[in-house]
Amino acid sequence: MSKIKKLPISAFIITKNEQDRILKSIASVIAWVDEVIVVDIGSTDATTTIAEAAGANVLPNKWTGYGNPKSFAESQCQNRWLLNINPGESITPKLASEIKALFFSEPEKNIYKIHIIDLLAHEKTAHKWAYGCWQFRLYNKHYGNFSPSFLHDVVTPRHGSSIAKLKGKIEHRPQQELHFAIEQMNDCSDMQANDMLERGHNVSPARMLSEFPTAFLKSYIFKRGFIYGWWGVMNAHRYALSKYLKIAKQYQRQHMSHFRN
Repeated sequence: MSKIKKLPISAFIITKNEQDRILKSIASVIAWVDEVIVVDIGSTDATTTIAEAAGANVLPNKWTGYGNPKSFAESQCQNRWLLNINPGESITPKLASEIKALFFSEPEKNIYKIHIIDLLAHEKTAHKWAYGCWQFRLYNKHYGNFSPSFLHDVVTPRHGSSIAKLKGKIEHRPQQELHFAIEQMNDCSDMQANDMLERGHNVSPARMLSEFPTAFLKSYIFKRGFIYGWWGVMNAHRYALSKYLKIAKQYQRQHMSHFRN
């Protein structure tokens, strides 16, 4: 059997304690991309062992916000074409075939948007009405890069870059264990609240009242959580709690700051 020709693409993933999800992400690309880079920011479980056994090159890095680890990963990739995957995400066979077809010759565009759809823990395939979002995930690093933002991780296209959408999907499976999700909420909301405080952004009592129900409705109605039954109810509560924690911590910090002053 002839060896599968690999595409001149570096796939990269940022991880921390993702032992239950990292293997599926790597397995969705390892056979057809030139390399898989895993930048680990302090896992204490078996994430790095699993990633190395799956064929990824694992590199340690310190947590300095969301954007910086991805900028670091870009600098470690050997190819100019990059494919970013988050833990819990996997490239569908249809998308893999579409990307392979792009590289029969040099891709016509510099940056490609990919539709990322939710796949809940109890599902084998995504619901036909699953919520999704479009992000720049496949790109030539000479025409776009992740910004080193503390709170945001998005590819910023450079002037003159050309952009297109791919038809295939990335499936995103949220973290199944609630205790891990709550730990992530705490870490993220701490950073967000501190950033808001440094920027002088104050939270009003009215927002303290409205944040949780508004976020719940956004997840359950506008992000179509209602199609999942009680799973949708649970995820909407989790989403609302993550949003409320940021506001509550900022409200506490701003008043503690006034008290200390």
